[in-house]
Amino acid sequence: MASNTAPAAPPIALAIAGSEASGGAGAQTDLKTFHQLGVFGCTALTCIVSMDPKRNWDHRFVPVDPQVIADQIEACATVHTRIDAVKIGMLGTLATIDAVDAALEQYQFPNLVVDPVLICKGQEPGTTLDVDNALRAKILPRAKMATPNLFEAATLAGTDEITSVAQLKDAAKRIYDLGVPNVLAKAGPTLGTGTALDVFYDGETLEVLEVPAVGTERMHGAGCTLAAAVTAELAKGATPLEAAVTAKNVVSASVNPGMHGNIPFTYVYQGFYQADGARGRGCAR
Repeated sequence: MASNTAPAAPPIALAIAGSEASGGAGAQTDLKTFHQLGVFGCTALTCIVSMDPKRNWDHRFVPVDPQVIADQIEACATVHTRIDAVKIGMLGTLATIDAVDAALEQYQFPNLVVDPVLICKGQEPGTTLDVDNALRAKILPRAKMATPNLFEAATLAGTDEITSVAQLKDAAKRIYDLGVPNVLAKAGPTLGTGTALDVFYDGETLEVLEVPAVGTERMHGAGCTLAAAVTAELAKGATPLEAAVTAKNVVSASVNPGMHGNIPFTYVYQGFYQADGARGRGCAR
């Protein structure tokens, strides 16, 4: 006899992030990752990004009006009875950071994951310092977890570069000292360990999370997928370390084999992940 019991409503996660038209990164990837992990996703778009094939795939970056960003967040916060976790992705302008900061103050969402995108390929580097400083001062202190990549981790930690696992561990600790209670510093395959490697630190636990590397280059959208998977797992009630381990497995499945198009790099596909870990397990040491 069929059951008349309705399935439980899924957790809800909000992505405050840019639109990346190809679907390989940004809010599009966030939504696919949320769905893959059984979480309902909603979005507030902060900018419109499209890769330019005529300029070495630089990003054409168009910010969304700050009031429109605020309106989107208001809609998400009021349509849904609750928001269980929020991912912050590409912001890109001081006005955007101010709008998002005001909304976060107003709604006090739980489980904020900050993927601190400090520069978008194609942006003028000279315009980014003030944005970086504002992100560090206003958004980062609100995070339950930050997920910086190698460049972002070095910048936030105040070091010139990170070329070893030891330096990545030190950077994670320095970012923790900025007031971020959980740090997942992402190196991927770039440290030459033969693995895709990230470091988790929460003030007590220091874990190196590794899976076999797929090639030697970073893949488009892998960082977005990792942060979105962390967000989804926190929305479901996982601990930060549990969320980090699951997110690592999601990325491992998403990059192997990944997607291949006309761009000179591979990009992620979230549909290969299986919750039983059949496509790969993260290991900690």
